[in-house]
Amino acid sequence: MQTRETGFPNVRYEDIEAARETLKDVIRATSMDHSRALGRIAGSTVHLKCENLQRAGSFKVRGAYVHMSSLTDEQKAKGVVAASAGNHAQGVALAASKLGIEARIYMPLGAALPKVQATRDHGATVVLAGNNVDEALELAARYAEETGATFIHPFDNPQIVAGQGTVGLEIVEQQPDVDTVLLSIGGGGLLAGTAIAIKEHARQQGRHINVIGVQAEKAAAYPPSLVAGKPVSLDNVATIADGIAVGRPGEVPFEIIQELCDEVVTLTDDEIAAAIVFLLERSKMVVEPAGAAPVAALMNGKLQELGIETDSTVAVLSGGNIDPML
Repeated sequence: MQTRETGFPNVRYEDIEAARETLKDVIRATSMDHSRALGRIAGSTVHLKCENLQRAGSFKVRGAYVHMSSLTDEQKAKGVVAASAGNHAQGVALAASKLGIEARIYMPLGAALPKVQATRDHGATVVLAGNNVDEALELAARYAEETGATFIHPFDNPQIVAGQGTVGLEIVEQQPDVDTVLLSIGGGGLLAGTAIAIKEHARQQGRHINVIGVQAEKAAAYPPSLVAGKPVSLDNVATIADGIAVGRPGEVPFEIIQELCDEVVTLTDDEIAAAIVFLLERSKMVVEPAGAAPVAALMNGKLQELGIETDSTVAVLSGGNIDPML
């Protein structure tokens, strides 16, 4: 257990508290739903943190708004640019609309049409280009260089991480006796920020809270990166969980996760799909694959495999923007 105040040079606990103040009139403090059905399977009390009910359908608006609200008037006038297949696109578009900033979003050619339309509905200019998110990111970065627009990275930015960390502040306030938190990982922004908030709460109480990361088996860049002690890239990423289909951890979140995350587990696409159906049937909630991954971990006994005994578990449902063609 850490004895120093939980924080890192780029992201401090105070930054997360400040981010919450910035977001107080922008986002919802999403509900914490008690799942008896999942509790019977997992063998502990289980609550679901419903970021699938957040504005724009995921946690992403938190970090996007915090980052963009810090821009100077000159930067705001030049607009922002981002790249995403879905959730980050919608989060940036919504944040930009609230701040009166022009947003240009590059989305890959295969992006789900409902997600493209939702991004446009928030007022952003959508450019469909690139065969995948990586190619869209390259195009967005090039546009930023050419025009002076600010590039809003989906996870590798301290303000993004601080904004996502407000999820952790809500968790410990809504469920103060929590002893295990499960979150999905793509680039790592949500897990990194939330881990800082959770571990600081644990430090103040003089106890331990497990923070468990969950990845799709075919998009699991964190296990080899943690072994190597630095971010490493995957040669191929293929999963139904498009929200966490990231081939390389972010530098900023990796430093935090390396120190604060207790374990990382992986799930197959079939296991994640079963969790989506479970949440729909038993909790009457629409949750996208990335958001359902922590529930899949509980359903498949991942905590028991790790030897973790828990009385109060929180699984974060990170988003609900499911592709209807899935």
